Amino acid sequence: MMTAPFKPLALAVGLALASGFAPSTASAASTPHATTAHKSFDVSELDPTIPPCQDFNGFVNAKWVAANPIPPDRTRWGAFDQLAEASLNTQHQIVEEAARHAATAPAGSIEQKIGYLYAAGMDEAAIERASYQPIKPQLAQIDALKSPADIAEFIMQRFNEGDGYVFNFGSSADFKNAKMQIGYAFQDGLGLPTRDYYLDPKHKEELEAYRAHIARTLALIGTREADAKRQADAIVAFETELAKASLAPVELRQPENQYHFVSLDEANRITPHFDWKRFFATQGVNIDKGFSLSQPKFFAAFDQQLARAPLATWQAYLRFHTVDSASPLLSKPFQDNHFEFYGKTLAGQPEQKPRWKRVLSTVNGTMGEALGQLYVKTAFKPEAKQRAQTLVDNVRNALKARIQNLDWMSDETKAKALAKWETFLPKIGYPDKWRDWSGLTIKPGDYFDDVQAATKFDYHYDIAKIGKPTDRLEWGMTPQTVNAYYSPTENTINFPAAILQPPFFDAAGDDAINYGGIGAVIGHEATHGFDDQGSQFDGDGNNTNWWTPADRAKFEARAAKLVEQFNEYTPIKSRPDLHVNGKLTLGENIADLGGLNVAYDALQAALKSNPQEAGAHIDGYSQDQRFFLNWARVWRANIREKQLILSLNTDPHAPAPLRAIAAPSNMDAFAHAFQCKPGDPMVRTGDKQVKIW
Repeated sequence: MMTAPFKPLALAVGLALASGFAPSTASAASTPHATTAHKSFDVSELDPTIPPCQDFNGFVNAKWVAANPIPPDRTRWGAFDQLAEASLNTQHQIVEEAARHAATAPAGSIEQKIGYLYAAGMDEAAIERASYQPIKPQLAQIDALKSPADIAEFIMQRFNEGDGYVFNFGSSADFKNAKMQIGYAFQDGLGLPTRDYYLDPKHKEELEAYRAHIARTLALIGTREADAKRQADAIVAFETELAKASLAPVELRQPENQYHFVSLDEANRITPHFDWKRFFATQGVNIDKGFSLSQPKFFAAFDQQLARAPLATWQAYLRFHTVDSASPLLSKPFQDNHFEFYGKTLAGQPEQKPRWKRVLSTVNGTMGEALGQLYVKTAFKPEAKQRAQTLVDNVRNALKARIQNLDWMSDETKAKALAKWETFLPKIGYPDKWRDWSGLTIKPGDYFDDVQAATKFDYHYDIAKIGKPTDRLEWGMTPQTVNAYYSPTENTINFPAAILQPPFFDAAGDDAINYGGIGAVIGHEATHGFDDQGSQFDGDGNNTNWWTPADRAKFEARAAKLVEQFNEYTPIKSRPDLHVNGKLTLGENIADLGGLNVAYDALQAALKSNPQEAGAHIDGYSQDQRFFLNWARVWRANIREKQLILSLNTDPHAPAPLRAIAAPSNMDAFAHAFQCKPGDPMVRTGDKQVKIW
C-alpha cells in the first residue's frame, strides 16, 4: 500500500487542488512595449452577448468553454490543465531521452535512475507477465497473521518499507516550536474520499459501488465470488467504524485537529494494543519528548479494531488495500479495475490516460524533484527568478500597505501582522540546493520493485528529518508543478517554475495582464498567511494567538460573511440541492479575495510610475479591465459533473468558474472598471460586500 510523502493538511495551501506540470517561458516582469502587449490576451475569445456585469465568467470564458471539450482522459479542462498537458509533453521528451541513454548515462546519476524507472514502467510485456506476482510475498504475510500482535507488527514493518496502512505518518514542523521537525501520525485508512461516503445516505450509490469494487479486486487474486462478497461486506463494515471516528474535511482544516502532542507513554495509553515505542524503533526513528498523535479519537478506534475485529476481517482489509494500492503498477486487469472505480465511477472520467502519462505520474510521485532538476535545464532560465522577484516584491509591498491601512484592526494586532509580513520567505522557480538521490538504487527492468524502492527512500528521507531543525529552503512542490503554495509553519510563499508563464506571467504582456495573473497568485499565497488557518500561526510558524480578542472577533465576523456567500452558490444547474461548502473553502476564498485586492493595488502603484500606459487602452480595454479579464481567464474550466460533485465534498477550493466571479463581485474597483450598477449580479454592496484584507 504505497503512500505519498506525508504532510498535515494545513501545511501545503495550494492555489489549485488539481496541480499539473507545464514548461515555463517566464521572463521579465517589466512593462513591455504596447505594440506587442495585445498578443497576451485574445479579445476575440470574449462573448459580447453576455454582459460582464451580469456574468463575468461567461463574458470571458463561455466561448472558450464551448470550443474546448474535456479530453476523454481527463475530468476537467481549463487553463491549468492546458499548461499541465503542455508540460507533460515536455517531460515526456525528457524521460524518453533519459530512457534511451540510461545504460550509458553516468552510473548512479539522476538521468540514469529516471531513465531506468520510466523504461521499466513502459515495459508492458514484462508487467503483463508478472501479473500480481510482485505482491504475493505481502499477501502471504497477511495470510500468515495469527493475532492482533501479528497485525500490529505487520503494519509497523510495512511502514518501514514505505507502505502505510490505516494511518499516515511523516515529519513536519512542530506547531509549538516550528523551528524543529517532529513526527505526525494522521488519520487515514479509508478507501472512499471522506467519512460521509460511509455515513451519509446520500452516498449510498457510491458506497455500494465501492463494495462491488472490493469484491472485484479480491476476485483478481483468485478469491471465490461468494468469499469475495463476504469479505467486501466485512471490509465496508470495518472501514465504517474507522469513518465514525474520523474527522470530516471541514474539521481537519482546524489546526487544533491536526496537532495533538503526546509522549510515547501517553500514546500507548490511547492505543494499548499498538506499541508506539516499537513502531518508532522499527522505523529507525528516535523520538525524544514525543510526537503528534493528531486525531486521538481515530487512533483509539483503530486500537479497538485491533482488539475486537475478527482476524479474518483484518486480513481481508489488509489484503484488499495491498492489491488496490498496487494495482496501477500491476498487469492490465488490475489497472483497469482500479480505474473503473476511482476514475470512472467516482470522477466520471471516460478513458484512462495513455500509458506514458500514467508512468510519468509515477516518476513524478517518486522522483519528482529529480525530474524537476532536468526540467529546469530544459524549460526555465535561471535569470527568470530575479525577474519574477520584482513582481513578488511589489505585491508584498501592496499587502503591507493594506495591513497598515485596515480600518477594522487595532494598532496592537497590526504590529503583529506586520511582524509576520516581515518574515515571509518567497521562493521562486526551483530549490537553490537540489536533493541528493545517491542513496536510491533503481534497477533496469523491474518496475514494481523500483517504485517500491523509491517510495521507501522517500519515506525514510522524510522521517529522517524528525528531531532536526526545519529547513525553510526545502520545497514541497516540484518545479514542474503548475501551482503555488503557502506553508504556515515555515511562513514561506512558493512559486514553482511551471506557473511562471502565460496566462499567469507573460513577458510580452502589459502590467495589467501580469498583475491579474501571477500578481494575483502571489497575493493569494501571501494572503494565506492571514486566512482563517494561516492567521493562527505567527511569523515564526508557531500555532499561537497574536490577535486581540476584539480584532479576532471582527475578523471572524467578516469571514463568516464570506462563508455565507459561498454557501449560496449552486454550481450544478441540474442539482440545485448541491451547494459549495463555504467553511471547507474559506481559506482559499479569503486568499482569492485578499490576493486580488492586493494585486490590484500593486498594479495601481506600477501604473503611477508609467502614466502613459495607465491611460492607454489595448484592444479597446483599459488596464483595470484587462486586470480582471486575465483573472477570470485563469479560472476558465470545463468540469465533469461527477468530478464536480466529488470536489464539492472534498476540495478546499471552490469550483474554478466561481472563482472567476466571486472575488471581483466584492470589489468596487471591478464595478467601476466595467461601469456596473448596484443590483447587477456582479456587484455586491452594503452588508453583502465582504472586505477582509
